[in-house]
Amino acid sequence: MKKTIIVLAFALLGIGAYAQVHTPSTSTKAEVHQVVGLTDVKVDYSRPNMRGRQVYGDLVPYGRLWRTGANMNTVVTFGNDVEIDGKKLKKGSYSLFTIPKVGEWEVIFYSDVNNWGLPANWDDSKVALSTKVGVLNSNRTNETFTIAVNNVNIDYADLEIIWEKTIVPVRFKVPTDQLAMESIETTFDGPAIVDYYAAAEYYYLTDKNMKSALQWINQAIEKSGDKVPYYFVRLKSQIQAKSGDKTAAVETAKKALELAEKANNQDYVKINKDAIKEWSK
Repeated sequence: MKKTIIVLAFALLGIGAYAQVHTPSTSTKAEVHQVVGLTDVKVDYSRPNMRGRQVYGDLVPYGRLWRTGANMNTVVTFGNDVEIDGKKLKKGSYSLFTIPKVGEWEVIFYSDVNNWGLPANWDDSKVALSTKVGVLNSNRTNETFTIAVNNVNIDYADLEIIWEKTIVPVRFKVPTDQLAMESIETTFDGPAIVDYYAAAEYYYLTDKNMKSALQWINQAIEKSGDKVPYYFVRLKSQIQAKSGDKTAAVETAKKALELAEKANNQDYVKINKDAIKEWSK
């Protein structure tokens, strides 16, 4: 009996030791994190390789539901509600499934994110959003399956599915303007200097009311006293120029140039010199 226990102990020890062996996965895990406007976007997925295989039409058949990656579900998380193809997708996490076809894919955001591969029982009620997307061809072969957030703008970006020589860009829009305006209205109950600057910059960049933008940047400059940053004054000159008052913009740019020279910021020195030359025409 004692001998049996000893043998069993060594056997279990061997199994335990074997469990400590680490080998690389053929489909490595990856995580993408990107801020689009004011919205956090995250993708958790695994990345298979071509390894000499033809992908689309063979490894990944056309016309059939695909897990869009490997291993556990590819999960896309949006920090705010987004819009895809004119349809609203609520903030949260979704499994990404696709049906590849020549020239066009169906892209599906599925609310159940806890599956290995495809769900055992597909439930149409869990399809949060489905859209059809045109296929782009790449000049280079992409050996490793990739999901990226590209063409990032202030209020939209593309969620790109990339593999072999195929790129499928899913354009999504984010509510940046709504969130920014809510933040401005809330914060201006007791704003700090940087809040005035941020609000003025946002209004300038999005072509909103330049009168309000000028008022806010003036507040930021006034509250800064003798420690006003050169980029505050630079923004004021830009707002004046966009408002059509280039004479005032030139005078303000000269002040910004002087401050940039004192700070030894050669980039802003050049920017202001170029602006003065342009607005003086």
